[in-house]
Amino acid sequence: MKAKRGGASSITSKPASQCARAVIRGPNGENIVAANDGVVHVHGQGVNKKLEESTEWIQVMALSPCGKWLAIGSHDNKIRIYSTTTWACTGTANKHSSAIECMDWSADSTFLRSTCQAYELLFWNIGEDGSISQDPSGATNTIPTTWASKTVKFSWHVDGIFPRGADGSHINRVCGSPDGSLIMTGDDWCNVRLFRDPVRKGHQCRTYRGHSEFVTNVIFKGERVFSVGGYDQTLMQWKRC
Repeated sequence: MKAKRGGASSITSKPASQCARAVIRGPNGENIVAANDGVVHVHGQGVNKKLEESTEWIQVMALSPCGKWLAIGSHDNKIRIYSTTTWACTGTANKHSSAIECMDWSADSTFLRSTCQAYELLFWNIGEDGSISQDPSGATNTIPTTWASKTVKFSWHVDGIFPRGADGSHINRVCGSPDGSLIMTGDDWCNVRLFRDPVRKGHQCRTYRGHSEFVTNVIFKGERVFSVGGYDQTLMQWKRC
């Protein structure tokens, strides 16, 4: 099929339809892969679906804790919610001014928060039918909310992750530890950085160098942290001690 506009860059010679940009596991073990052409492929036992609503490539996907909904953030500035039962699109949000970079679900699957390349932090109500609507007062209304993940780059709890004079675009990934005590970041300067949660301005961090190129992803798994490099094409393990 013809590639969509705004395709993601890649260091491979393979066509965009064969290059994975974001990968996630479904509630029943499905492999959910967003390709560089903006098409999401869902494969599992008895499931073979293509989600083709996005008009540009997809950078982030997030599964709700209840397992009923999949949120997909696209470079067409939209967030789409899909039912994991039918894989139909149940709602679309188009209030962001730029490409969606990060999304977090609340622990009860009723709220979603997201950040984009325009430095916006927006909050969303998720209906029982999978609909999505913006909550303009979400920053206040979600104060008592427990978040299932902490990946947004712009929020009260991560104010201190940006060095003085930096515009924030160099940080590619933020990840909070499951116990809520630590924040990890990966950036364009080849660094994996460890902070205490929350990270306020002026807080110190520990910096770890191992990658020879920009870090595209960091994630906590038990007592280990995994980081993925860009052009160095390296997966590294870091042990908490």
